[in-house]
Amino acid sequence: MRWVESDDVRLAVFEEGDPGDPTILLVHGYPDTHRVWDEVAELLRDRFHVVRYDVRGAGSSTAPRHTRDYVFDRLAADLAAVLDAIGKPRVHLVGHDWGSLQGWDAVTRPGLRDRVASFTSFGGPGLAQWRHFMRHGRRRDVLAQRARSWYIGVFQLPVLPEVAWSTFMPRVLERTMRLNEGIEPRPGHPAETLVSDARNGLRLYRGNMADRPGGDASGRSRVDEAVRGEAVRGDAGRGDAGRGDAGRGDAGRGGGPTVAVPVQLIEPTRDPFVTPALLASLGQGVPKFWHRMIAAGHWAQRSHPQVIARMIAEFATHTDGGAPTRSLRGARVEKGQKAFHGQLVVITGAGSGIGRATARAFAAHGAEVVCADLDLETATRTADGIAKDLGGTAHAVRVDVANTTQMEDFAGNIRAEYGVPDIVVNNAGIAVSGPFLDHSVDDWRRTLDVNLWGVIHGCRLFAAQMVERGEGGHIVNIASLAAFVPSRLLPAYSTSKAAVKMLSDCLRAEVAERGIGVTVICPGFVSTPIARNATYVGPDIRETAEQRLARRGYPPERVAAHILRAVHRDQAVVPVNAEGKIGYALSRISPGALRRLARVTGVTAIPPFAR
Repeated sequence: MRWVESDDVRLAVFEEGDPGDPTILLVHGYPDTHRVWDEVAELLRDRFHVVRYDVRGAGSSTAPRHTRDYVFDRLAADLAAVLDAIGKPRVHLVGHDWGSLQGWDAVTRPGLRDRVASFTSFGGPGLAQWRHFMRHGRRRDVLAQRARSWYIGVFQLPVLPEVAWSTFMPRVLERTMRLNEGIEPRPGHPAETLVSDARNGLRLYRGNMADRPGGDASGRSRVDEAVRGEAVRGDAGRGDAGRGDAGRGDAGRGGGPTVAVPVQLIEPTRDPFVTPALLASLGQGVPKFWHRMIAAGHWAQRSHPQVIARMIAEFATHTDGGAPTRSLRGARVEKGQKAFHGQLVVITGAGSGIGRATARAFAAHGAEVVCADLDLETATRTADGIAKDLGGTAHAVRVDVANTTQMEDFAGNIRAEYGVPDIVVNNAGIAVSGPFLDHSVDDWRRTLDVNLWGVIHGCRLFAAQMVERGEGGHIVNIASLAAFVPSRLLPAYSTSKAAVKMLSDCLRAEVAERGIGVTVICPGFVSTPIARNATYVGPDIRETAEQRLARRGYPPERVAAHILRAVHRDQAVVPVNAEGKIGYALSRISPGALRRLARVTGVTAIPPFAR
């Protein structure tokens, strides 16, 4: 530790790593100290020069006694003093909570903004942006944010907040961290100085967020002046689908860019203090803006230090001239970008039918697509068609989803060559049609290997990658109306699809807390080649099935539209077309009626194939 003098305070500054490496400056929030960054600093110090300091009034730094000594001008002077002490022309600034508020002020403040190479923010918006959103955002979004910001008003009260922090609030804080975020207290966090830090830090709220938020002693805000009418516009969210459109609307009015520094916004999706609508609005006025998500709470640097450290390192490396990772490319927010811009989508069975239509739909909405199929020629035609017709990026890969070794190699190769996928569609499937007693053991084994084990492999391998990455994702499993409507002619097929539906429900329950969605799609009769390619045992109804499916005229492109909508809305079960919806409703209302219908030969003469 060393001391840095800044006007009326002495700041405790802590450095790790080689000073010759690029510098990352970590700024903590309220009521924390620099120790909240311990785990992240340890992960970064081998590659970066890591600097932390206790802000005025916190930890080992000294504490002014007057509220006017905690306004943004004083905080900015402290940051400048630390930068002078470091002696680097530019640093990568990272702010959490009030440290994030300080960061947003710094990147708009003359004299500081040119010293910031990049800014990573999480846990707090800029104060001027927050005020603008509260004045001009959509009413429901503003009310939601007001509900989450209740503590700001409480902190303006005299005496009571100080009494609370001196009595029961430390226990409440530890209990909240333990129950809501799975964080156990450890030496340094919460700090031994928590009570005095929290009491001193109340002046941050009272000095900057009273009647004239963000103001200095004269009531004027430098950051307000810099971004007034420009910092926020509700439609700066990330498209109509993709990672969220909660911030769209009329939240902003005006202007050109105001923040020239590259900004990375990390959104902890379970942060109880900041709404997605407010965060989605922050990119307006920031031409170099990346928006990334992590399934975590407010103290993500404690609960998910590996993910936070990786995000910080990737962004710092990229802004220093390194090539961006695939997930970082996908997080870049640009005006007018498509709904699935930059996302990587893996689709099995993409050579024809629903798989091919889904690949083209995702590509049309900006995704990079891996088209996998047992038949490499058909997968290549799909990928080539995407490039030729849509100008998109697609790759063709051969894989047998029933083969465990091939699927493990496939998943590993995808990760190595393209990165962890954002969306996986387990679509590959086959059908065997005929009475149960005419099915051989090989018919059963082949059907279950492809239709069920293929989905298990896809879920198991890619969900593990998504969990490790920590940025969420989505898995789509294609089942069928046959998952809940019994059929005399599809015992193996229906069994496999019912298992896929239950597998999807179980997996969804497990990975939801990791920010990963799971959807099962259950189409009825769809005009695809599956009836032509099916194996028929017993009565051969191939010609009749093909004719009636063609006459049904439900194209796979409409199923693809349901898939994209389901990913955007994170839907659990999606029955598709009239018979799919009716069958699903009957399975919940009157399953006995479906069992009686299954006995009627005419009703089940056309199997509900969907692929």
